[in-house]
Amino acid sequence: MRLSELNIKENLNVLEEMCRNASKPCAIIISNGQAKITELPDFGETVIVTHQAKVKRVKFDEGEEF
Repeated sequence: MRLSELNIKENLNVLEEMCRNASKPCAIIISNGQAKITELPDFGETVIVTHQAKVKRVKFDEGEEF
């Protein structure tokens, strides 16, 4: 699973530090009282699917340069 749980309720400084030290672009998704983080692929798309104003799933479509 590419999404990792992210506990931002305890300390927002941890979130700020993670953003500063990220080696690759990442996405932080917050929905329904939960926060999750994922690295974005080098080549591809990341689609966030919602249903009834909640995140239902995250889909990754990756490719590679020829």
